Amino acid sequence: MESHVRGGTRWKRFAVVMVPSVAATAAIGVALAQGALAASFSVSGQQFKVTAKTLHGYGFEQYGSVDAPSGKGPVPVVVSAFTDADITGMCQSVVVPAPFIGDVTVKLTAGNDGKVVKAHNLYIDLDQLDADATFTDINIGVATGALSDGPGVEPSVKDNYPGNFAQEAKEAYLTDVKQTAWATSAGTFKLSGVSLRLHKGSGPGVECY
Repeated sequence: MESHVRGGTRWKRFAVVMVPSVAATAAIGVALAQGALAASFSVSGQQFKVTAKTLHGYGFEQYGSVDAPSGKGPVPVVVSAFTDADITGMCQSVVVPAPFIGDVTVKLTAGNDGKVVKAHNLYIDLDQLDADATFTDINIGVATGALSDGPGVEPSVKDNYPGNFAQEAKEAYLTDVKQTAWATSAGTFKLSGVSLRLHKGSGPGVECY
């Protein structure tokens, strides 16, 4: 397992690796339900889907980077980072191919029924995003090495590509968020009203979207 240093702090990285086994997936689900949620969520060589009814973030930064999912070559991503974020109606889903059974979708939801998911030093490595967005004090076209509003740029990006295009804002308010991501990590991630379920099959109506 690898560790990333983000914002000058080394967070213990606990990679959630989805293997083609329903038993292993169920064990992960039990750990999540008991509150053993890692500071990072990644799926070995796979994208996963994330939706949110609202995401209100403070200290927003966005810039290009490259991920290296297990079993795949380099994958270009856009990193959306927030110093702090409040999220409602959150859903994360990943499809696990299970021998003899077919696709099984692992779906985690939180922040419903008036509850709020809170994240600190949140990073989302994504390659697709659809949402309605409002930004406050946005700065478009700032160099990666000059970003100052958010939690800090990944050292590999800041050191190797300090002049790359980036943007930042004091606040970002996104609604009806749909995205596909390769990794999500946070210094702290408080899930209120968390629910994790296994569903047979995949696609719309089973996954988050």
